[in-house]
Amino acid sequence: MYVTTSLGQKLKLFSVILIPILITQISMYLMNIFDTMMSGQASAVDLAGVAIGSSLWVPIFTGINGILLAITPIISQLLGAKSNEKITEMVQQAIYLCFLLAIFVFIIGALLLNPVIEFMHLENSVTHTAKFYLIALGTGIIPLFIFNTLRCFIDALGQTSISMFIILLSLPLNLFFNYVFIFGKFGVPAYGGIGAGIATSITYWLVCIIACIVVHKLSPFRKFNVLIHWIKPSLQIWWEQLKIGVPIGSAMFFETSIFSAVTLFMSAYSTYTIAAHQAAMNFASLLYMIPLSVGMALTIAIGFEVGAKRFRDARVYGYIGISGGIFIATFAGLVIYFSRDIVAGLYNSNPEVIALTKQFLIYAIFFQFADAFGAPLQGALRGYKDVHVTLIMALVSYWIIGLPVGWVLANFTSLEPFGYWVGIITGLSCGAIALLARLLYLQHKFSKKDAYVKG
Repeated sequence: MYVTTSLGQKLKLFSVILIPILITQISMYLMNIFDTMMSGQASAVDLAGVAIGSSLWVPIFTGINGILLAITPIISQLLGAKSNEKITEMVQQAIYLCFLLAIFVFIIGALLLNPVIEFMHLENSVTHTAKFYLIALGTGIIPLFIFNTLRCFIDALGQTSISMFIILLSLPLNLFFNYVFIFGKFGVPAYGGIGAGIATSITYWLVCIIACIVVHKLSPFRKFNVLIHWIKPSLQIWWEQLKIGVPIGSAMFFETSIFSAVTLFMSAYSTYTIAAHQAAMNFASLLYMIPLSVGMALTIAIGFEVGAKRFRDARVYGYIGISGGIFIATFAGLVIYFSRDIVAGLYNSNPEVIALTKQFLIYAIFFQFADAFGAPLQGALRGYKDVHVTLIMALVSYWIIGLPVGWVLANFTSLEPFGYWVGIITGLSCGAIALLARLLYLQHKFSKKDAYVKG
């Protein structure tokens, strides 16, 4: 990160930060797609087991990862304030917190995994695959959390291309281990869908090791010595991170879990409808990586400027994010509209499923339009460390507005399954409007503070 004095410089720096984050997010999402697709090549049972396991894991992982994301605005603001001596302490304490969060996930999993899977009344073979896929995946939780913390540290310094390199390196590794453990190669037994969990866990360990080597050996990370001269754990610093991270993680959990809830409600409809819903949602989620990446880049850029008390520059980055949201919405909408025939055909060959998928994809245009505004705005607010109001907005927009509206439309109008999508679109739109209002309020508040300081 460095100081910029013109709009052109800001756009250039923002692009340098954003593009590697975007590639990283898409690559990480592709890892999940590879697990699902390659398991499907083994058998339908393996595909179903991995799909169920993923639907249970993703909301939990997203929520925990949100807590870890708190380190990004903390470090960005310290960097902007030139308080480099505090950065090492914050990163080390965040790594300690990783172990605490991993233990929490292990305990929750031990208590709830069997009851939750049994509640679904799945076939025994699907239950077995889903359960042991999650157990295999669980062996990589600690390195995954540590890697995400180190990634936040790397990104907060503006070195997002390093994170991109690590993830791009992990993709072929994940494909190779999937090939070995799912299909049984090189003398290894064929574990099917469970093998996808084993492969992903091994990949998590490797990317964690690579990230540790990077921050220990390469400049500018090595000057912080985050992996040597360890200090004692500090409950006070943990609490500081949790005060920011828990609202971020909870907001992200509310957002991802609502899609799991909608999928559950979709079970009332035909198999073709469920398949079409999943296909359209899967493609929309891929496009969501674009606004999500813009939001993450905004957190870094705005956090850096707020830490240096350059509030006018922070406001300019906010406008860049809003403008980016408009561009993204237009771009993604055109992609969905003109490629919906091709996309629907990629997921299934059944004519009825293809027709339903194309209908869902039309709703996805409006769905991603709301997301393209909301995700950058959330990232901008995180840069100001404004997370508590965002949490309330997420709860209200997704669960108090979105899901009830969707349920009413699905059950009492001719929209039927499409009603749930209209409900989510309604909730996302309300949330985006509220987030915009909150950002404009904060910008005005800090502008007055800036004027007072200069006056």
